[in-house]
Amino acid sequence: MVAFGKRLKETQIQEWQGYYINYKLMKKKVKNYVQQIEVSEQSREYVLKDFSRILDKQIEKIVLFLLEQQGELASRLFILGQEHDVLVQQQDGSKLSELQQSYRDVGRQLLQLLFFVEMNAIGVRKILKKFDKRCGYEFTNYYVKSRANHPYSQLRQIFKHVGVSAVVGTISRNLADLEDNKGNYTSIYDHPGLPLQDPIIGSINQAVDRLTNSTDFLHYLGKHALILPEELPTPSEDHAANERYHLMSLLLNLANAFLYMVNTYIIVPTADDYSMSLGAAATLCGAVIGSMAVAQVFSSVYFSAWSNKSYMKPLLFSSIVLLVGNTLYALAYDFNSIYLLLVGRLFCGLGSARAVSRRYITDCVPLHLRMKASAGFVSASALGMACGPAVACLLQTNFKFLKITFNQDTLPGWIMALAWFIYLLCMWTTFREPPMEEIEDGLLPQSNSVSGKIENGFVQKGITQPLLLSEEETKQDEDEDQDCDNSEESAEEIQKPVTSIVSAYKLLTPSVKVQLLIYFMLKYAMEILLAESSVVTTYYFIWSTSNVAVFLACLGLTVLPVNIIVGSYLSNIFEERQVLLASEILVCMGIVLSFHVVIPYSVPQYVCSALITFVAAEVLEGVNLNLLSRAMSSRLSKGTYNGGLLSTEAGTLARVFADSTITLAGYWGMSRLLNVTLLPSLFICIFSIIATCFTYNSMY
Repeated sequence: MVAFGKRLKETQIQEWQGYYINYKLMKKKVKNYVQQIEVSEQSREYVLKDFSRILDKQIEKIVLFLLEQQGELASRLFILGQEHDVLVQQQDGSKLSELQQSYRDVGRQLLQLLFFVEMNAIGVRKILKKFDKRCGYEFTNYYVKSRANHPYSQLRQIFKHVGVSAVVGTISRNLADLEDNKGNYTSIYDHPGLPLQDPIIGSINQAVDRLTNSTDFLHYLGKHALILPEELPTPSEDHAANERYHLMSLLLNLANAFLYMVNTYIIVPTADDYSMSLGAAATLCGAVIGSMAVAQVFSSVYFSAWSNKSYMKPLLFSSIVLLVGNTLYALAYDFNSIYLLLVGRLFCGLGSARAVSRRYITDCVPLHLRMKASAGFVSASALGMACGPAVACLLQTNFKFLKITFNQDTLPGWIMALAWFIYLLCMWTTFREPPMEEIEDGLLPQSNSVSGKIENGFVQKGITQPLLLSEEETKQDEDEDQDCDNSEESAEEIQKPVTSIVSAYKLLTPSVKVQLLIYFMLKYAMEILLAESSVVTTYYFIWSTSNVAVFLACLGLTVLPVNIIVGSYLSNIFEERQVLLASEILVCMGIVLSFHVVIPYSVPQYVCSALITFVAAEVLEGVNLNLLSRAMSSRLSKGTYNGGLLSTEAGTLARVFADSTITLAGYWGMSRLLNVTLLPSLFICIFSIIATCFTYNSMY
């Protein structure tokens, strides 16, 4: 794979250099237009027409080269087809395997061609943005609208994939036929939903989806885990991933994610009652709920680092800590100790091993299953979020056994302690540790892990400028246009994971920082809504614990349906940036509607405002993480300080501050609790909307 990456960078990039968009020329033309406008007040119409003509020529060059390369691929497939017919008659197993590899090589060439198209498409976007910024004209709207639907527009040809689909179809059918000759009698036509698909075909389809901005629910949901994929493994690497993969171990990781979310939200309906039964204020529920998040800030880092060396040991340790934490939480009632209650929740936070599960999916799940595993991780977390309050609703009993109290306050602790004990036994007996040498230092063997990231680095972070400009010109270009993509990583840097949180932060572009701010904002707003729900509804509506639990469970159940709607429909109709901004505005509206001002606070007002806030925040989270998965540096896909850890820390810190706000607001009295806690949410939301507007055009 190293050789493949070097060929892509050194050989074909040089051969294709003349066919890339001439970014240097286009940048120079923009400078000339600026000078002409300042000196002679050059007419707007002349500038638009002249630059359109030059850009048309550049795009035409790309399209004609693309057609030429597709023709060469078609010719090669035709020759392979003739060889296929002969070898099928001979039934020579070794030659059939060689033919399979030849078809995969054609697929790799097609993938390189798609990378070429994507790089140029990003180049066109960058030069349009630069023109609008430097000249002050809305050239992008004019150019795209005038060329988007014209039948002879070369711009349309870049995004038409008739030739690509034909090549993919030919490769898929022939690979399936070759599998038939090995005794696996399947057909892509008789079984259109056949799950067995060659990794190269999946990589091509992903590249096409990126170009067309199309997506489906599985890929949309899978990206929420921020597990950044490698684009193209070698056969040896894919074989190694298959050897590391163990279905039961994966299921145990998903079960860990599910149980942890249940553990997080099962106490929310009863936290205020528990605090009051121990002689504390009801608003101390913020500290009780938030203490778990405080510990998680630190546990996420050491678990992420531990997963560089092992998966089984941190998961076992996590289970033991959570078992102890929930036991302490339950015993606090009989010991009448609020401190024991808080310590129990701190222990629960110290057992957060979500980072380990993410790393297991990244390192030990084969590429063709990785997106499904990522979607499973997110689905398990969402299901746990809904099940937590639902389980609490069922625990309405009160009895003593061996002088230990079992009631609605303590049963969540005992139930979760039992669940973690059973999980610990399953881990001990069925989990299979992957070979240590494969995951040492968080890296797979370097000889096989470079190419995908090189390719991903080329296209995921925008144009790799040294292909288009010299290093000096690239630096100058970045200084002139700070809001453009500025993550320029060499092939050697791309394969190295970052070694500190500071290094990880330096890799974040301004738009990514804004997206992390948005993630912080939505988690803050959701935590305020969920954590204070029992206190607010008891004060204003005298709701019972069961009512609160049912309400929270219903909110949690909206997560997957909302993601299905966004992932399957909205994200294919609207730009993700548009959905992002609209969702932020809806979150802001939900927060505003939640305030108690003048008129009596009613159940319809609370339920409607909570539903708007929660659903809009869920839409916002999905779209934001989907953008983050494409915008983050590929170096953040491995190592301790990865993209998943950064997003987890942002969300966890938001929960810490939100729960602290609830506890501090208790000093102003219950009558002011709602408005006092909503004010910071409103300010942070407005600030994130302003930041989004400033970086809107630079978002992927």
